[in-house]
Amino acid sequence: MAFNFEIEATEGKARAGRMRTAHGEAETPCFMPVGSLGTVKGMAPEELRAMGTQAVLANTYHLMLRPGSELIAKLGGLHRFMAWDGPILTDSGGFQVYSLARLCRLEDEGVEFRSHWDGSLHRLSPERAMKIQSQLGSDIAMALDDCPALPSPRSRLIEAVRRTVAWARRSRAAAGAEQAVFGIGQGGLELDLRRECLEQLMAIGFDGYALGGLSVGESKAEREELVDGLAVGLPADRPRYLMGVGTPEDLVEAVASGLDMFDCVIPTRNARNGQIFSSRGKIAIKNARYAQEPGPLDPECECPVCQKFSRAYLRHLYVAGELLAPRLLTWHNLHFFQRLMRRMRQAVRQGTFAQFRREFLSRLKETEA
Repeated sequence: MAFNFEIEATEGKARAGRMRTAHGEAETPCFMPVGSLGTVKGMAPEELRAMGTQAVLANTYHLMLRPGSELIAKLGGLHRFMAWDGPILTDSGGFQVYSLARLCRLEDEGVEFRSHWDGSLHRLSPERAMKIQSQLGSDIAMALDDCPALPSPRSRLIEAVRRTVAWARRSRAAAGAEQAVFGIGQGGLELDLRRECLEQLMAIGFDGYALGGLSVGESKAEREELVDGLAVGLPADRPRYLMGVGTPEDLVEAVASGLDMFDCVIPTRNARNGQIFSSRGKIAIKNARYAQEPGPLDPECECPVCQKFSRAYLRHLYVAGELLAPRLLTWHNLHFFQRLMRRMRQAVRQGTFAQFRREFLSRLKETEA
């Protein structure tokens, strides 16, 4: 297995490092665009590379249903299938079973569910989740976890921790030598349960550790308090991954707490809904106020969209329902996120992260459009 991680600079709890895989490196903190079905919606691989994307995320649940991991393996693996030559992390499917599947039945052996596409019956166990990820050939595979809804009674959270640890142990045993494997901590908003879960995962031993089961109903303040209390207890020499969380403010605060890796659908989903991120705040491009604006989405942005197109033109595309609109808006949002990560890495290395954080958050509050 070609996997290595090292921290190269720190400022307070914030870290800047480097993760090496068989398919190249990713500097941390890093943001992985979500490509659940083997594609980041609307973007070609070379466009992702050009904006600074280093690693992408794909999903076990989605790819096992369509087109099937066996077919992807037959065609040379996921890297070749989606023409992405950089690192790929595959989620185990635990969250998607919770959020998408119909008639889900959760047992200690695994989970039985019906596809949200066609109602077909499937089973997913820790061993099967690892086999699918091995067939996909991702660089980092995630252990199968039990992701409870929030809020949930403490009894359900205790059950989720117990099952997650048991599944993590089985996932680790079933993993091949060709992939790095990360464990996922559960426990809802209960700090003691979260710590208990992570301590047991660390006893098993993983290449990285993730905080899962967030952005499922808790408040921003609750999440930030929990993450800040957990991050420093994770091994300093392993990547720390916050799953599924990702407004720009969320990312800055999580990096300040010591997290290294992130993924979220927010930049792509919001773009398809006409919601744009900029250095001057959020923009709802459908608003009539932009109908005659000649300037770019963000005058500080160097992405091709901001260099070529006006707000007026992008609004026209969006309200007209043109296919080019979500593609261009996605391009800008992802570029904004990658630029943010690049600036945070640089700030940590230069010892100016605290100042960057203060100025970034203050500016967003003052200029939100």
